[in-house]
Amino acid sequence: MANLGLQLRNYRLTTAEILYHMPDHPTLLQSFLWQDLDLAPDYPVLRRFLDYWQANLDGKLHSVKLATQTLITPGELRYAAADFRLQ
Repeated sequence: MANLGLQLRNYRLTTAEILYHMPDHPTLLQSFLWQDLDLAPDYPVLRRFLDYWQANLDGKLHSVKLATQTLITPGELRYAAADFRLQ
């Protein structure tokens, strides 16, 4: 239920592809996919995650590609035109 509350406050499904240098082989890049609900355009949840990454993990960040999608749009929320009851 908390996810619905976030979505109604304009949080969006955010996917980030994070490329980072492998600690043992710095010339090689590894890919990591991260996904969570986040608030555009500042993306505070992703920024906290990336800050944690830089402070605590050995793999140096190379790049981050970002994609977002609104899960609930105004066109999808509408009232029912009729009420049917089955007994």
